[in-house]
Order: sequence, then C-alpha cells, then structure tokens
Amino acid sequence: MTVSHLSMLPCLEAAELPADAIEVGRIADAWGIKGWFKVLPHSADPEALFSSKRWYLQPATRGARTFEGTGLLRLREVKEHTDTLVASAQDVPDRNTAELLKGARIFIPRTSFPTAAEGEYYWVDLIGLAVFNREGHAFGTVRELLSTGPQTVLVIESEPAADGKPIETLVPFVDAFVDTVDLPGKRLVVDWQPDY
Repeated sequence: MTVSHLSMLPCLEAAELPADAIEVGRIADAWGIKGWFKVLPHSADPEALFSSKRWYLQPATRGARTFEGTGLLRLREVKEHTDTLVASAQDVPDRNTAELLKGARIFIPRTSFPTAAEGEYYWVDLIGLAVFNREGHAFGTVRELLSTGPQTVLVIESEPAADGKPIETLVPFVDAFVDTVDLPGKRLVVDWQPDY
C-alpha cells in the first residue's frame, strides 16, 4: 500500500483491511454541501453499516480511482434517506471531499456486526457450510444465497459430476426445510431429498 496515494484524501487514514472484513456496500456520491455522502448497502437490512463507527474503504473497481490501498474512515452519523443511506464522517467537511469518496467499497469487520436474533443468520455466516439431509446425504456446501422476494434460497454446490460441472441444488431457507443451522460445526441439516 502506498501511503502517498492516501495522502490525496486527508479524510482517510492508511489502514490494513481486517482479516474478517466483509464488503457491505459502496459510496454512491456526495449528498448536500456539508460533506455527507450517499451509501448503497449490499443488504436490504444494513444494520452492520449502522453498528460500526469505523469503515474500511477500498477504491472503486471501475471508474476513476482517487486513492489506492485501504483507508479507515471514522463515521459521525449514518441515517436512512428514501431508498438509501446517507452518512457523515470525521475529516469530510464539504462536498468536494465527499465527492472524492465516490465509488469506494465499504468493508466492516464481521466482529462489528450486531448480534443476530435467535433463529436469524447473516448470509455471510451461511456461505461455506456443509449441507446434509436428515438421512446423512451430503449435498455439498452453500456457495451463495438468493433473495427471491418472499424467501431466501440456499445455492448448494457439490463436487463436479462426470462431465466436470458442479452439481447445484437449490433449497428454500425456510423453517419447513431447514432443520438445524450449526455455525460452530459449519453444518446445515435440511429436510430435502437428492431427487427433488
């Protein structure tokens, strides 16, 4: 990381990205004239953005890059505004400074996420869990989750078949089909059959 590039943005302090950092959103644009900026969360429930007063920023993957490496941004306030969030930070005094953050990717350490309620899980915690049915059949591991509107669906990927393509199984993540979520054991038990 080159600290000299970060010095172009006095609002950022050069930092190392925490090992448990999760990308939770990005900065869309400046908002108003007093240094506020719009934030587009990656989740419909952006509690992690509200819970952390320290965001780690990395430059946009596309478009203009106003800094390199990882920078620490210390927040003052985050609030909801129409269909997005707006935030203000220490050392971002005006619109010109806020515009330099446009496109930056926001990371927060997983340890800074608020505790999930009983029976609720962060998607990031489910990815990588091994999935078995009640009879012990191994489906593979959770690759991702899809939001289909009324429910969330587990996308489970297993070892490649004879043709070399991985086998994909979709299981609704609802109480009717999910028996057990064992995060410490990295295991999910579902009421699902291989021929569904």
